Amino acid sequence: MRFIALVSFAASVLAASRTTAPSGSIVVAKSGGDYSTISKAIAALSTTSTSTQTIFIEEGTYNEQVYIPKLAGELIIYGQTEDDTSYSSNTVTITYGLSLASVSDDDETATLRNYAAKSRIYNINVKNTYGEGHQALALSAYNTEQGYYGCQFTGFQDTVLAETGYQVYAKCYIEGAIDFIFGQTGNAWFDDCDIGVLAYSEGTITAQGRPSSSDSGYFVINGGTVSAASGESVTKGTYYLGRPWTEYARVVFQKVSLSEVINSAGWIEWSSSEPNTGDVLFGEYDNSGAGASGKRAGFAEKLSSAVSISSILGSSYTSWVDTSYLS
Repeated sequence: MRFIALVSFAASVLAASRTTAPSGSIVVAKSGGDYSTISKAIAALSTTSTSTQTIFIEEGTYNEQVYIPKLAGELIIYGQTEDDTSYSSNTVTITYGLSLASVSDDDETATLRNYAAKSRIYNINVKNTYGEGHQALALSAYNTEQGYYGCQFTGFQDTVLAETGYQVYAKCYIEGAIDFIFGQTGNAWFDDCDIGVLAYSEGTITAQGRPSSSDSGYFVINGGTVSAASGESVTKGTYYLGRPWTEYARVVFQKVSLSEVINSAGWIEWSSSEPNTGDVLFGEYDNSGAGASGKRAGFAEKLSSAVSISSILGSSYTSWVDTSYLS
């Protein structure tokens, strides 16, 4: 009992609230802030300054599509929360409902479009509420050294686009049904994230599309869980860890708790007419749970050791990653 008490105390010490804006921040609030919308705060940023710029968003639901352009310096965006170590107490939500039925490119559907390198986003829920039928992104991440910490990303198809550069997602929640973690040349590390799947006949978590054997592009899901989203009745074995958008796809799940929603084959072809399995790397290491067992697809492999974060994000990752969020 003493050990449990000490663990509980340690967790409470590590958790901290973030309810007031850091000094010098641009404040977004429904009333009383510098701006009443996130888009107006973004528009007020300098695109040429090399200094760090900070935005603090107060509690509320913001119904808008947010575009962050390329900036010369670092950008930090904080969402108000009572527990900055987790997504569970987030009080800021950005929501929009655009799909590919209305625009020409899937990036344009995203509720949050981030083109800023060296950007960090904390404790914000990002939703695309369109639902089933078309690609409809919550996040489109289009630059390098981007970090997302304690955030939630929810959608149905193509929820998170990790398209290019080095990206880290730590202690986040990601939800969807079809190819809902996808991208091409992005090297993305998902650390201790909870992945929630929706009720659907046959779902796929990842769709990685590295263009060629010489291109970058690698997803590693390190730790965390895969299970039915809250309130969803998901049939056993109806989900796959991923399918190859191209034949050079690279995805690894390691040290992840996989519930029974995962099919025993683990992975699936892109389609019957275009399997895309000739040169894929679909790997697993030290996963657990009911979904970690069974005869895996012949084009997948069991790894003999875990993939290191430095091999995905580069040897200097500690210079831009908030390592306090890593497991």
